[in-house]
Amino acid sequence: MTLRERFTAELKTAMLAKQAARVAAIRMITAKLKDFDIAARPKGVTAVPDDEIIAMLKTMVKTRRESVELFVQGKRQDLADKELAEIAVVEEFLPAQMDDAATEAAVTDAIAETGAATMKDMGKVMAVLKAKHAASLDMAKVNPLVKAKLS
Repeated sequence: MTLRERFTAELKTAMLAKQAARVAAIRMITAKLKDFDIAARPKGVTAVPDDEIIAMLKTMVKTRRESVELFVQGKRQDLADKELAEIAVVEEFLPAQMDDAATEAAVTDAIAETGAATMKDMGKVMAVLKAKHAASLDMAKVNPLVKAKLS
């Protein structure tokens, strides 16, 4: 089942269960996806592939986490809670993230594969990691780990 099909199925399920907050969050995702599809039309793409949808979902989670921080600083816990609920729904559609041990193993394998020895080779290592594990790795967390191993 593709992500688009999952969005539709989950939306129907949430509507039947009368889960208003979940319905709103899934509709927000589908609206953002339509925007991505429209933006890709000049490139000749009619429907954005799943890997780009995953990147879009990760961006949505990141922006909402930043909003949560701002709402907490502004003492607006009600808005922060709403954003956290949306994050939970969006994360359901993301692939499972690697744990710390698997992440470290992936970094070690990528360094061995590229033969990286210095910080100059960091780009090669990151490219291999992104190619192999883009959906299941948080590249922001991997970056300091790669730096530490190459230093």
